[in-house]
Amino acid sequence: MNDPEGSPVLGGGTITEGFGRITVARTGIDTSMLHKGSHSASYFDVTRAAGEGVEIVDFCIPCNPYFPTPEMFDELTRDLKSILKYYPSDSATITKKLASVLGLHPQTVAMANGSTELITWIDHLMIKESVAIPIPTFGRWTDQPMETGKRVDMFPLQERDGFRLDLEEYVEFIRERKSRVAVVCNVNNPDGHYIPRRDVIRFMDALSDLDLVVVDESFIDFSDAERYPSVGPDAVIRPNAVVLKSLGKNFGLHGIRFGYMLANPAISGKIAKMLPKWNLNSLAEKVVHMIQEHEMEYEESLRLLSRDRRSMGRELQRIQGMTVFPSQGNFFLVKLPNEWSGVALRDYLVANHGIMTRECGNKLGMTSQFMRLVVRPAADVDRLVDGMMEYAQRFHSRSAYDSDPLESAGRRWAEPAYEEQPDNLIPYPGHRGGGGDYTARRAAVG
Repeated sequence: MNDPEGSPVLGGGTITEGFGRITVARTGIDTSMLHKGSHSASYFDVTRAAGEGVEIVDFCIPCNPYFPTPEMFDELTRDLKSILKYYPSDSATITKKLASVLGLHPQTVAMANGSTELITWIDHLMIKESVAIPIPTFGRWTDQPMETGKRVDMFPLQERDGFRLDLEEYVEFIRERKSRVAVVCNVNNPDGHYIPRRDVIRFMDALSDLDLVVVDESFIDFSDAERYPSVGPDAVIRPNAVVLKSLGKNFGLHGIRFGYMLANPAISGKIAKMLPKWNLNSLAEKVVHMIQEHEMEYEESLRLLSRDRRSMGRELQRIQGMTVFPSQGNFFLVKLPNEWSGVALRDYLVANHGIMTRECGNKLGMTSQFMRLVVRPAADVDRLVDGMMEYAQRFHSRSAYDSDPLESAGRRWAEPAYEEQPDNLIPYPGHRGGGGDYTARRAAVG
C-alpha cells in the first residue's frame, strides 16, 4: 500500500516503490502521522507510535545533545515536586535574574515562552504593513505576519550560491519593495549559513530608517566562526534593532519553552508590557538559576557539538550523490541524490530504523529533495548513514563507500572564510567580575 506521495504506509508486509520490494514496519510506526500538518510530527507522537523497546533517534529537532548534563537532570528531578507544585515568580523577576546571569541591562531584555511568542508579539505590535525575509528560513517569520494580513516580501536564497545571503543585495531588495521591517536569521535555519558580526552591524545601520530590523540569533551559540558572534550589545544602542535568542535550543530543553529578546529599553519595554505576568513556568525559572553554576559544562557542550559537526559533515559527504552544505548551526542542510525522494526517505528511516529526520518540502524556498539533519554524536550518525545506505541500495548496486568520497560525493561547498574580528567592536558582556564570557565565548575547537 502506498500513500499519495509514494512513501511507505506501515501495517506490516512489503511495499513496491518502483525499484523493487522493500520490507517495512520494523518499528511498528504508522508513517501516515508524518504527512499531517505543516510541521514535523512531535517526538512524543513518534515514540508513542513505536513498538515496545524501540529507541527513537532524533535528527529532526535541533537540540543540544550534551546539555543539560546528567547531573543537572538529577538536580531537576530532585526538585521536580516543588517545581510542579508551586507558582513561579513573575516574568519580571525571572527576566531580571536572567539579565544578571548574562551580564545584560534588565531594561533591554524581554523574556517569553519561547522565541515564537516573541515573534507573535513583534508581529502584532511592530509590523504594521510589510516585512522582508530571506527564504528558506524559520517558518514562523513568514507564516505569522501572513496570518495577520501583512505583506511578506520574500527574498529567495539561491541554491547555486549555497543559500548564502548577500546582505547588499538584500538591502537593495528591501529598498525596491519598500519593506518597513527587515528580518535576518543568523545562523539561518535550515541551511546553517553564518554572517560575520561586522556585516550584520553594517546591515542594521544601513536600515536605520525602517520601523524595525530583527536579527534572529536562535542558533548563534553553536557557531564557532568568531569569538563574539552576537550583535546583541550593538542592537540595544540602536533605535530600531531587535535580537532574538532561543534558550531551549541552546540548552537542549525545548520542552521548557523559553527565550528572550534584546533591544533598546523603549522597544523591549513595549513588548514586555504586553506579555502575561506569569508567562514563564517554574521549570524555566529553575533552569535560569542553574545556568550560572554550569557555565563550564555549557561551554564544553558547544565544543563537543562543534567536534561532532565536523565529523558528521565528513560522514555525510561520503554518501554518493549527496550535497552537504557547510553549516555553523547544530544541523546540516543536505540535497539528496536525484533519484531519492525526501518524503520516502524520511518515512523509511523512521519506519525501519527509528530515526526522525526533517524533510524540507514544506519550507518556502525548498523542495522535498532537501533534508535538514541535526548534529548528533558519532554512534547516532553511524545509525543514520547505515539507514541511508540501506535506502540507497534500491538505486545503486554498490555502496558509496566503495569509492573515493571526494569523487563520489555531490557538489561540495567550501567552508566560508571569516575575516579576523576587528578589535573595536563592543565585547559581549560577561556575568562575572573575573571576565567570564558565558554564551559569547566560543570554546576552542580542537
